[in-house]
Amino acid sequence: MTIPSLNRINELSRKQKTEGLTQEEYAEQQQLRQEYLQAIRGQVLSTMSTLKVVDPNGDDVTPEKLKITQKQNTSKLH
Repeated sequence: MTIPSLNRINELSRKQKTEGLTQEEYAEQQQLRQEYLQAIRGQVLSTMSTLKVVDPNGDDVTPEKLKITQKQNTSKLH
């Protein structure tokens, strides 16, 4: 998944280093960064919700806390 605002974040970052940002641009940069972090966190949580840990013997050793979270997320979908 690509994050559309990433190009604008990078553009503002380059401008900040070379000539500085206006107050509006700085506020936009902060807002875009927050949106970016939310998107990344969402991706990580999505990945973790499908994770299963298996030891070399093939036994499921997924931590109990993760199993509980996965069950809660599954029940929310139904």
